[in-house]
Amino acid sequence: MKRARNRTPKDDAPPAKRNEEIITTHMNADFDALASMLGAKKLYPEANLVFAGSQEKNLRNFFLHSTSYLFNFTKLKHIDLDRIRRLVLVDTRQRSRIGKLAELADREDVEIHIYDHHHDSDEDIRGSLEVIKPVGATTTILTEIIREKGIPLSADEATIMCLGIHEDTGSFTFSSTTSEDYRAAAWLMEQGANTNLVADMLTRELTAEQIWLLNDLTTSATTQVINGVEVVIAKVIREEYVGDFAVLVHKFMEMENLKVIIALAQMEDKVYLVARSRTEEINVAEVALAFGGGGHPQAASATIKNRTLIQVEKALQSLLRNRIVPQKKAKDMMSSPVIHILPQATIKDAALALTKYNINVLLVIDEDEKLIGYVTRQVVEKAMYFDLGYLPIKEYTNIEFSTVAPEASLKEVQEQIIEDKLRILPVVESGKVLGVITRTDLLNILVGSPVIPDFLYESRHAAHFPRKKNLAAMLRERLPKKVIQILRDMGSVADMLGFNAYLLGGLVRDILLKRENLDVDVVIEGDGIKFAQEFAEHHQVRVRSHKKFGTAVLIFPDGFKVDVATARLEYYETPAALPNVEVSSLKLDLSRRDFTVNTLAIQLNKREYGTLVDYFGAQKDIREKVIRVLHNLSFVEDPTRVFRAIRFEQRFGFKIGKLTHALIKNAVAINAFKGLSGRRLFMELKLLLMEQEPFRAIERMAEFNLLQFISPHITLTTDLRELLEEIKGVLSWFDLLYLEETHQPWKVYWHGLTAFLDVPALQETAERLQMSDTESLSMISQRRAAKDLLDSLYKCPGNDNYGLYRLLSPFDTETLLYLMARANNKSIKRMISKYFTTLRGSKVLLRGGDLKAMGFRPGPSYKEILDALLAARLNNVVNTKEDEVKFVTERFRTYLQK
Repeated sequence: MKRARNRTPKDDAPPAKRNEEIITTHMNADFDALASMLGAKKLYPEANLVFAGSQEKNLRNFFLHSTSYLFNFTKLKHIDLDRIRRLVLVDTRQRSRIGKLAELADREDVEIHIYDHHHDSDEDIRGSLEVIKPVGATTTILTEIIREKGIPLSADEATIMCLGIHEDTGSFTFSSTTSEDYRAAAWLMEQGANTNLVADMLTRELTAEQIWLLNDLTTSATTQVINGVEVVIAKVIREEYVGDFAVLVHKFMEMENLKVIIALAQMEDKVYLVARSRTEEINVAEVALAFGGGGHPQAASATIKNRTLIQVEKALQSLLRNRIVPQKKAKDMMSSPVIHILPQATIKDAALALTKYNINVLLVIDEDEKLIGYVTRQVVEKAMYFDLGYLPIKEYTNIEFSTVAPEASLKEVQEQIIEDKLRILPVVESGKVLGVITRTDLLNILVGSPVIPDFLYESRHAAHFPRKKNLAAMLRERLPKKVIQILRDMGSVADMLGFNAYLLGGLVRDILLKRENLDVDVVIEGDGIKFAQEFAEHHQVRVRSHKKFGTAVLIFPDGFKVDVATARLEYYETPAALPNVEVSSLKLDLSRRDFTVNTLAIQLNKREYGTLVDYFGAQKDIREKVIRVLHNLSFVEDPTRVFRAIRFEQRFGFKIGKLTHALIKNAVAINAFKGLSGRRLFMELKLLLMEQEPFRAIERMAEFNLLQFISPHITLTTDLRELLEEIKGVLSWFDLLYLEETHQPWKVYWHGLTAFLDVPALQETAERLQMSDTESLSMISQRRAAKDLLDSLYKCPGNDNYGLYRLLSPFDTETLLYLMARANNKSIKRMISKYFTTLRGSKVLLRGGDLKAMGFRPGPSYKEILDALLAARLNNVVNTKEDEVKFVTERFRTYLQK
């Protein structure tokens, strides 16, 4: 690589002329930061490169002895911040890490573009353009963009960018390394990156000072167990600055094979903190952030001013006690309440319980809550095969079993389940079963992501998502401040009661999809009604509860509502029946949901606030835009889910998964809808027709042969397609009139869907769908009259406005819009259009009081007079109030009082 003199402007240089846009990175910039700035410069060639603060010593040496000719940096003091119109941030989003340039983030006239790979934090700056990916280095992100855009790189530029990737991934050894990092580095090598120089920069020999510093780190290191996690803390003091402190800490970690190391070094007038972690229990980025630094969960650093080493160490100890997530204990891993059976219950009862709850092992517990043993599905099924269903289950209960205490560690649980080959491990305290841990529960914890049944995926090689992801920052971005405060207050109340509180349902899904939604549903592991009452007492809100279902509604003074439910399990006695409800855990509560995309939850308790819980691979399906059921009998249990699958598919632009598609066809083939009440079917149809594009949903219903369940006489013919398309156009036309009246498009589509049914078939459909409420009866009644109305419109003179008004005014807007779409006659379309645009809002100016003042006796004659007056106004006989007075006086002179 060539060398050249440093072309950075001198201290007395004039202010830069072209500083309307600048590229910057975090203070104490490293090679990834530098390489990212170079990459950004390729995307923003007119921007100035500006360091927000100091750089790491390694980077300063690089400038002095290597390719500074590639960079033309402008010193911060030469930048006129008032002239900046675009700020490009790379390798950071944190306000505290860009020094004086943070002022630009608060200006509305500054456009902010962000490229970063760090996790979200509370002080993140928001940009109009954000490219944020969980890769090993920000340089990787920019390399991908440069490659996609076909922007050329010189060999020197490729080397620097390759150096940035190597440094931030530990030459691809850090756990944060991704396949994208490998691909980016490979492409940079194709562009001529010099790997020898990269290796030279990253593996320099230690100086004598660094060797002594490394020795002091090893001798001062102490191991502390904080919340069950071993943390090594080392500290050193030097009068002078010794470079590459982070490199020394990393070497120490590798030498001793440490899981967590936090090193403090007081050098000159600052304290330097470098932290490394290989365990999920401690996120060192949070530790560094608390001291004004930053980084990744596995590697982070901070430079601390105006504090002594002793003060920093004391603050660190306190911080670790609050931030380190305790190692899981049996009570944290178990599922509860425990599904069990009494010993005197029959084998047939056990078979029903195993099927009803969809489990493979059933505990046997007596009336005194003493654990007797357990039975497996295989034993019960074999006993049923031999016609032994009448025998008590205690006859075949396995009474040799293992248990574990609630305080048992993950290691103890792991040893028992694996070494003893247990399917289920009861958690017992004082002889009482508190919960159970299954093999799947343990596997979920050990692999760090939920184990998803294979049948949920088309491929057996689907990538897992991290089980834990914090969405606190995304909540702040997507929800109003008032709602955020409510959620935090709910977390506090749950903590006070010892409950777990979760935000879940469509709102969590739509937060990830960045769709508007303020329907807040909260589930409580505990007592939902008690939680709601406690919250209402502390926050002056009303509460309405439903004890049977364990649900409540919190009603705030401004009318805002939050639905609260106890975590519950539902099971179905028969296909298509309404479910029975029992108290359960979050996991079992989510398992009863219709589709995987609706199974996400966000914890609200203070310690875990914002943590995303994903047991069923919902993030994967959202990313792949797929609608999938949770199990193969989902549509048999509740056939209305078929309509919801179509509704969500159309609303989100997703596709119904391959297996789910086959299961819908199976539900149609076996007529799983025969036990479905007409009212539930009508409500699902109504919701489907309320979607923005119902025509496509109707087409999907036809593809699955679902229209037969609404009426066997409905088929998606060419005529019906054309009518539905015409309805779409008519509704668009009506919306563009901007009339001050509400209408319900779903009714127009319902009229269209049933347009070709004769009167008996229409009545049969209404009865099938149990359309017995006042609104529905009105729709049916108007549809019956619609044919006669069309015949009357054919005969109506074009200039008889009052006659037209009398014909159309008894009908709802939706019926008239349907008729407008249905009519093949342009004259009729014009008449209905005329009614909406000019006739419908017509009113006479005279009132009853005016008539009385004119000498007319109050009585039935008033209606006759006003109707005649309206006819005159509609037919342009009268226009002003004076015209009306004259008309009434002349026309109804004989009605005047003598």
